[in-house]
Amino acid sequence: MGRRGPKAGPLKTADTPREIGAHCFLWERPGLSRAARVIIFVESLPITSGMHAGRRFRLRPWQKKIVKALYRTRGGRRVVRKALLTLPRKNGKTALAAALALAHLIGPEAEQRGQVYSAAADRGQASIIFAEMEAVIGAVPEFAARCNVQRFRKAIEDDVTGSVYHALSSDDRKAHGLSPSFVVYDELAQARTRHLFDNLDTGAGARREPLMVVISTQSSDHHHVMSELVEYGRKVLDGVIEDETFLPIIYAAPPDADPWSEEVWRACNPALGDFRSLEEMRQFAAQAKRIPAKETVFRALYLNQPVEVDGRFIAQADWEACRGEVDPEALRGRPCWAGLDLGSTTDLTALVLYFPEDGGAVLPFFWVPAENLDEREDDDRVPYRTWASQGLIETTPGRAIDRRAIAMRLAEVASRFDLKGVAYDRWRIEDLKVILADEGIELPLTPWGQGFKDMAPAVDLLEAGILQRQIAHGGHPVLTWCASNVVIETDPAGGRKISKSRSREKVDGTVALTMAMGLHARAEVPAAPPAWLERGLLAV
Repeated sequence: MGRRGPKAGPLKTADTPREIGAHCFLWERPGLSRAARVIIFVESLPITSGMHAGRRFRLRPWQKKIVKALYRTRGGRRVVRKALLTLPRKNGKTALAAALALAHLIGPEAEQRGQVYSAAADRGQASIIFAEMEAVIGAVPEFAARCNVQRFRKAIEDDVTGSVYHALSSDDRKAHGLSPSFVVYDELAQARTRHLFDNLDTGAGARREPLMVVISTQSSDHHHVMSELVEYGRKVLDGVIEDETFLPIIYAAPPDADPWSEEVWRACNPALGDFRSLEEMRQFAAQAKRIPAKETVFRALYLNQPVEVDGRFIAQADWEACRGEVDPEALRGRPCWAGLDLGSTTDLTALVLYFPEDGGAVLPFFWVPAENLDEREDDDRVPYRTWASQGLIETTPGRAIDRRAIAMRLAEVASRFDLKGVAYDRWRIEDLKVILADEGIELPLTPWGQGFKDMAPAVDLLEAGILQRQIAHGGHPVLTWCASNVVIETDPAGGRKISKSRSREKVDGTVALTMAMGLHARAEVPAAPPAWLERGLLAV
């Protein structure tokens, strides 16, 4: 199959594709549109594996519609610069991605010294598209003659145009300085950071007609770059944003759709009953009905709904249903209870106020050290700098949290609201108590254990409050992020607490809210009268 390695000699060379062998490249016929050329090229490629191996690709009508939209032109130039194709698994995305990459490497969209990339979250995933491209090239003598396939580097060089292809992963540090002409990003939702996406996206400025195609299921993380693209795409589809250079194609079941309806399945799985097995989907759905953990997998991978698949405590839909507006000015002077979760000197700290008499309004405050915000964004994969600029999180100078800033905020809170109590984690509280004493700030502080004894009844209250829509968090993004990370630990007696060790990322805001609700409930339950009073005895 062509040359192997950077110093190997070619099997056969040619100056132009038309001179290679006797094969007629039908997509080169005059008068064809760009979309038609790509369709003809793709349908000339052989299928190299599976039950249809040996046959040629046959694009379905829905796939042709995608290609026509993707390669639409105006004045001879392609309109679309970025495309989002999000659909459930097993709908042929890998084969389509490989075919499009080949179209830009050695087909009708190839350009002189082009740079073609497939990207993925890890090297294993990134190799899938490479393997498909390698197999196709090996099955077509004309392609094998012009291509140098370097399996170890996951790279392909085209002798005719000088174009190159590389498979990249999110842990690849070679993405800087690239000038891609075409990128297909496979399963972007699995990427831990957005660095590779951003580097490839911004590196195409030197190209006349660059194109990036993202093919992925959705992400359950609202702050993930994949979620940003889906949200932007929906606004384009709804006409809220006008951007003809962005092509959004979204196959996903609505949040309120019946997950067991085959009509719903067909609406979001365009290949169902064709090369996507209906029988297999029926079998998995039958299991998912009986096993809750499999239901989330079914929703995420078979219906392309942005749901968690690891059994998080708070379901996204339930949390969103408690969004309710929160007006801090309207809460001035109103009774509230607070929870304070002090992070380490370099970690997230949260103070959350709970107003039970005002529709369960929740007012959170957060702090992080100002230094190393870039590293923190990389580690936690959330936009700390954006949150800080929007006033959603406070930064304190230096590498460690300034406890004095927290003390001053507590004093300001006590002056604005009727602060009935502050539940706090005993860990790391002594330094703050010293500062409060030095500043003459008196607060109704109450220690709150983080074990099952104190947290179990509070977790029950939080769960009930969310399920019964008895809280209103205003959609605060930092608190929403914390809520999405919560994992619960259960003791043999059935008591539950928030597990910081098992939770994927920060949960401090949710811990603080839980303590605040627990403290309020404790204050509302009057202490039991002493036994001597119940017996009618009086002290003299």
